[in-house]
Amino acid sequence: MRPAQFGLRKILFLFLVIPMGMAALIFAASQNLTHGETTATAADSLAAWSKIATVVEHSRCLNCHQVQSPLQGDSRRLHVPLVVRGDDNMGVTGMRCTNCHSQTGNNPTSGVPGAPGWSLAPLEQNWQGVASGDICRQILDPARNGNMNAEQLVHHFAEDELVGWGWNPGPGREAVPMPRAELTDHVKTWLAGGGECPQ
Repeated sequence: MRPAQFGLRKILFLFLVIPMGMAALIFAASQNLTHGETTATAADSLAAWSKIATVVEHSRCLNCHQVQSPLQGDSRRLHVPLVVRGDDNMGVTGMRCTNCHSQTGNNPTSGVPGAPGWSLAPLEQNWQGVASGDICRQILDPARNGNMNAEQLVHHFAEDELVGWGWNPGPGREAVPMPRAELTDHVKTWLAGGGECPQ
C-alpha cells in the first residue's frame, strides 16, 4: 500500500469511525436509560452536565488529569517532589507513584493519599486548561474514555474505587462537592438526555 493511500484511509477513519462511535454511545445511552427510571430532555442533559462539571473540575479529580505532572492539595500546587508521567502514567524509575502512594487507601499515619489504581489519568484525558464542553465531549468519546459505553460510564462514576477516593480524600483535603449518589443521578440524566455538551 502506498503511504498516501494509507494516510487517506487513516483520515477517513478519524472523520467517520470516531463520530459514529460517539453517536452510538449517545444513542445507546438514550435507549437504555429512557427505558429505565431516568428520562430527560436535551435541556435536562445540559443542566446535568453543569452539575457534573463541578466535580470533574474539582481538585480531587483535576489534580491527576494533567499533562505531565500531578498537582497537590486544594490549592493545586505542583507535586512535591516533582514527578513526571512516565510510559505507564505511574512515574519513572526511582519516582514511581507507588513509592509513596498505597494502592489500597490513604495512609493515616503519614497523611499520604492512596487508592486502587492511583496514577495520572491517561494523557488523552487531560482536563487542565480544557473547556467544560471539551471535557464533556472527551468523556463521551470511546477513543478517549477507555472505550466505555454509556452503562460503563455510569458504573465508572458510581462504583470505580479511584473515583470514590474523591469522597474520602483524608484529612486536610476537601471532598468533591456533592454526594456520590447525586452525581450518579446527574450522569444518568446527562446521558438519557443525549449527552449534551456546552459549546
